[in-house]
Amino acid sequence: MKNVIIILIIALLPFSCTAQTDPKNDKDKSEIKPSKNEDGEWDLTVIDTQFDCFLNAIAKPINQYSESYLKNRNTILVTEWNSYYSSGRYRNIIESSINYDPKENYGLKFEYKLYQVFAYVNWKYGLRMSGLSGSDTTRY
Repeated sequence: MKNVIIILIIALLPFSCTAQTDPKNDKDKSEIKPSKNEDGEWDLTVIDTQFDCFLNAIAKPINQYSESYLKNRNTILVTEWNSYYSSGRYRNIIESSINYDPKENYGLKFEYKLYQVFAYVNWKYGLRMSGLSGSDTTRY
């Protein structure tokens, strides 16, 4: 069984028939923790039907980034994401914190995919994050 980090991005649709009436309490908070797959590589699974399309058609390709650039950006973006999560800001988009250790060597593929999660959230939901360049959400 593969151990993967799962990021679930859910938007509340205006056509929803029911509303959530019970606010989440502190013990219900979830955390995304990176883990390795069977091959010993860090892996990331995003459960959103449009994410793969975003990666293939809109996101800049992986070869336009260095691992060090992505690690620096991810460190800033994870901090910002977790701040939003802790404060309850954007709770219709951010439903969990991310446990990310900038000292860990996750590898280029993982760093790229994590960075593209932030770019995707910006592209799909318009969530502006200070650690994300506007040019990183579109392919040129």
